[in-house]
Amino acid sequence: MHHPSRAPHQVRDRAVRIQHFRPSVFSEMRDLAVRTGAVDMGQGAPAMAAPAALTAAVAAAVEKGLNQYSPAAGLPELRAAVASYRRRTTGVRYRPDTEVVVTAGATEALSAALLALCDPGDEVLAFDPCYDAYSACAELAGARLVTVPLAARDGGFVLDEAALRAGFGPRTRVLLFNSPHNPTGKVFTDEELAVVAALCREHGVIVVADEVYEHLAYDGRPHRTIAALPGMRERTLVVSGAGKTFNVTGWRIGWACGPAPLVDALLSVKQFVTFAAGTPFQAAVAGALWDVESWAVELREELSARRDLLTAGLEAAGLPAFPGEGGYFVLADVRGWGYRDDVEFCRDLPARAGVVAIPCSAFHHRADAPRWLARFAFCKSTEAVAEAVARLGAAGGAGAGR
Repeated sequence: MHHPSRAPHQVRDRAVRIQHFRPSVFSEMRDLAVRTGAVDMGQGAPAMAAPAALTAAVAAAVEKGLNQYSPAAGLPELRAAVASYRRRTTGVRYRPDTEVVVTAGATEALSAALLALCDPGDEVLAFDPCYDAYSACAELAGARLVTVPLAARDGGFVLDEAALRAGFGPRTRVLLFNSPHNPTGKVFTDEELAVVAALCREHGVIVVADEVYEHLAYDGRPHRTIAALPGMRERTLVVSGAGKTFNVTGWRIGWACGPAPLVDALLSVKQFVTFAAGTPFQAAVAGALWDVESWAVELREELSARRDLLTAGLEAAGLPAFPGEGGYFVLADVRGWGYRDDVEFCRDLPARAGVVAIPCSAFHHRADAPRWLARFAFCKSTEAVAEAVARLGAAGGAGAGR
């Protein structure tokens, strides 16, 4: 039966729900870049080209007729390629038929994992600051995100073991663990990984390891997967994807690897969300993964040169920078220009310097978190990074005080 009197109430409820996931500071900064013509150093979208062979392989797959649904778990050849490169690069073995699942990007893998593994009222632990999707993914699962701070010391970020230990509780179900880390650029050391793993084993916690920047650790730092540590393979889902590895973030090809029960749980959710990722893209990525190591060497060299250019430019402009050990980002201390609030700094920056950055407070969830860091992305063209550096230098040289 139709109940007209109930319609306004339903509309109000829906409006409240939409308001909860309101447009973020990321949208605001993108709009500022468009309106002002500023160099956009905010969004982590790579400006580098994908491998020519990879893009040609997509066209070939389309022409071949690979345009229909793939299996929900992904094309068998992509699952086999993922299992092979994980064995080659990390030493951890996965069965491609039962321990690898392909997703529509890494974020779907993270969301589906939490939906599958968490009950309402569970807690999901993460380091603060953290990728902004983590809190939304946890809330969609009915869970609560609990964050523990990374400590800013000696010009970098380090694990605070006491804070992490205090973060575990009786309702902690999952640790969302991201290395190389967004937004800090931190690569966790072997010693830090051992501490994290030991606490997860002690508390019986599952790890969802976000390793989308796994090939982008710089200055000879090795990327270590937490799944390789003793007792961790059986309690870890490793999430990664093609977007950051091959400069194809718009293709939305991700994957998760782990023990069959965890992968099966993720797949049970994923099959009712997207069912399957783009078939021709899967086929192309499958071929590229067999030689991912040689491509990654070139990509690291290209990105580390841009990181160095940006870091030196920030320092010269009077904005002390934290080292970007991995990933796409460098954090700068906005107090160098007299600011105490990173949102205010980022809102002023397009007009003042013709550059857009992201306030790091957008990634923080703690009231005691610092509010004096801005995130700059160096995954842009060399020309864009150089132009941003020149503009920042001119603005800083004009007087850093406000």
